[in-house]
Amino acid sequence: METNSENDSSRRKFIQQTALAGAGLMLAKPMALFAGQNTNTMNTIKSKGYAGKNETGKLVPWNFERRAVGDNDILIEIKYSGICHSDIHTIKGHWGKQQYPQVPGHEIAGIVAAVGKNVTKFKVGDKAGVGCMVNSCLECEPCKHGEEHHCEKGMTGTYGTPETSSPSGITQGGYSNNLVVRDHFAIKIPDNIDLQHAAPLLCSGITTYSPLIKANFNRGDKVGIAGIGGLGHIAIKLAVSKGAEVYAFTTSADKVKDILSFGAKEAVLVDSPEKLAPYRGKLDYMLSTIPYDYDIAAYASVVKPYGTLTQVGVPIGGKVTTNFFDLIFSRVKINASMIGGIPETQEVMDYCADNNLLPNIEIIKASEINDAWDKVVNKQARYRYVIDATTF
Repeated sequence: METNSENDSSRRKFIQQTALAGAGLMLAKPMALFAGQNTNTMNTIKSKGYAGKNETGKLVPWNFERRAVGDNDILIEIKYSGICHSDIHTIKGHWGKQQYPQVPGHEIAGIVAAVGKNVTKFKVGDKAGVGCMVNSCLECEPCKHGEEHHCEKGMTGTYGTPETSSPSGITQGGYSNNLVVRDHFAIKIPDNIDLQHAAPLLCSGITTYSPLIKANFNRGDKVGIAGIGGLGHIAIKLAVSKGAEVYAFTTSADKVKDILSFGAKEAVLVDSPEKLAPYRGKLDYMLSTIPYDYDIAAYASVVKPYGTLTQVGVPIGGKVTTNFFDLIFSRVKINASMIGGIPETQEVMDYCADNNLLPNIEIIKASEINDAWDKVVNKQARYRYVIDATTF
């Protein structure tokens, strides 16, 4: 049995190690957050989620630890986490070998449960979200100009990126009940949008918003969206809201009615390459979210000469094959885009909240993740699965 003196000593050690009192952190429900931990030795945050253990891509429950909350960090109690096709590609090793166990997820929305002593951007109880990155140098030119995703020293991805401060050696993502993140990389979620709809905007929203804004099209311009899934459906809504006349290209006949409800002028069912022919040279701009190898020249042909096709879907192996001669004769410029910086991510979050521009979602339990992944691969998602984090 401990004496009062020993109890006092233990408390002092706990405070020093975790920085959770006084000048350290302000906590919401501290005992609930750290229940079951040995407060005499705690330097990390207990977490639970679903992780991939190998390239089979089957996720299983996993208990793990996150770093303690630092002076510039916030702790987010995750409420919802969106499922992105990138999660599947990554865990299955489609983009390169991975370290396991690995918790995916980079569409994270929740409530701030603790803040470090230097944090002024957030307070306990605020709504906050995290997208595809959790750190960068913040000193190079891209970082200084709000393009942290193009950090010259390399951004730190939300999951699967080596990180010395992480107990597992890599960042672990949002298919979990909490997240510790540098405050700079957290997005303020406005009061006029709910957390479950905010979550997908942190990847699918910014990934499509950034190139659409940079395309600088005019009201009434003809904009094509190819691949109508989690990214494509929100891209239609964004382009329509900016005044575009949208032509959506899909290989799924059962999506045509939905596409028109999103505001597209036409839904083009591409069940054969010939279906693209009537649109040759008709569009001012094309955004492709197709995440597999496909004939990019065929889709580029529907854009006007010297117009642009931007690719945001990343195929297996990061490659697409095409007929170079078709590209030559189309005279269409092809580029690619990767998410967006923190200022632009905040911009799309605020824009969607202010305009009630919401992704179509289906809330699932953690136990349904593997089934949802199969449906994403088989083009059955309508249109973004969002995990209820209380079910982890």
